[in-house]
Formats: sequence, C-alpha cells, structure tokens
Amino acid sequence: MHFAELMGAWEITTLIIGEVLLTLATFSAIIALIVFSIRKPIRKHKPIDMLIFDKIKPGINAINNKIMLFITFLGKHQFLIPANLILIFYFLLVKRQNWFSIRVITIAMSSLVLMLLLKQLFQRKRPLSPLLKAAKGLSFPSGHAIMAVTFYGLVIYILQHTITIDWLKWLAIVLVFVLIISIGFSRVYLRVHYASDVAGGFIIGLLWLLLSLAVLKWLESYITAL
Repeated sequence: MHFAELMGAWEITTLIIGEVLLTLATFSAIIALIVFSIRKPIRKHKPIDMLIFDKIKPGINAINNKIMLFITFLGKHQFLIPANLILIFYFLLVKRQNWFSIRVITIAMSSLVLMLLLKQLFQRKRPLSPLLKAAKGLSFPSGHAIMAVTFYGLVIYILQHTITIDWLKWLAIVLVFVLIISIGFSRVYLRVHYASDVAGGFIIGLLWLLLSLAVLKWLESYITAL
C-alpha cells in the first residue's frame, strides 16, 4: 500500500472514530439526563419487578434452568466476542464488504462502553436472591439486553441486506428477534436482573443501534462521495 493510500485509510479511520465518539458522548449525555429523571420512579416501582419474579416462579424447574443457562450464554461476552470476530473477518476477508466489518467493530465496542458508563451512572444493585449463581457487577441496565439488541439487531440488519429470498429472510429475522427476547427473559428467570433492567437495556440498545447505523451510513455516503 502506497503512502497516499495509507494516509487516506488513516483519515477515514480517524473520521469514523471521531464521529462515533462524538455520537457516543452526545447520546450518553442524553441518556444520563433520562437516567437521573427515572432513577427514583424505577426504584419506587420495584414491587412490580418482584411481582414478575413471583409470576415466573411456578415455571422454574431443572430442565428450564438448563435451557435458560444456554440462552443466557448466547448473550455473554464469552460467546459474543468470538461471534463478532467471525462476522468481522467474514465480511473483511471473504465477502470483501469493509463497511459491514466497520459496522460490527464500531457497534460492538461503542455499545460495550455505553453499557459500562450507564451501569456506573445508575449504580443499581442486583437482585439479592439469584436463582442459581450470583452475577458480578451492577444491575441497570442489563448488559445482556444491550449487547443482545446491538449484536443480534445488527445481524437482523445484515440479514435484511444479504438474503434475497423473502420467506427465508423473514424466517431468519423472526428467529433472531425471538432469541433477543429470550436472552432478556433468561436474565429475569435466573434472577440476576430485574425486568426493568432488561426493558431499559432493550430500549437503550435499540436506540444506540439505530443511531450508530444512521451515523455509519452517513459516513459511508460521505466518504464514498469524496
């Protein structure tokens, strides 16, 4: 690669990083204001979270425990890190679609940072009586919910743009959507998150995914036009 090409690649990379950081900072500030405004209402309505735990309790058994543990694993970093890397290298080396790779990298990293920032901001403790094993860290928003929406939501976005057979595309999208919901439910079933943690994570994750895709699409159009 020539020096000019290297400089061009560096400028593009710098532009992407700068735009993402600016977007993340703006979005985080907006979410911070929302979080501070809903902290007390959420804690005030904690009995609703406890009621949901009670509603789930009759369905708890050994078989469902194993199913929920498997589903929740699909939202853990031990699974999502390799899954993200596979997507990145697939689009980078096999399909030669660099912008899909950029989307995966950007959304994965930025959503992780956003989730960690919001957990520190809200400082909500996890449920006191986990079903099987206590989870580390803070409770709101659910990291599983945010990462499930951003990763699997991105998979849905990719499916929409890569599968040409309509029935197959919609079948795949529905299955991925059900998986997202199931991952969130598994966290409540296992009593490592309140339902409001998961709901908040879903909303934040969806907003961040849509915002990130919009920014990256604009960047792609802008850079292509140069």
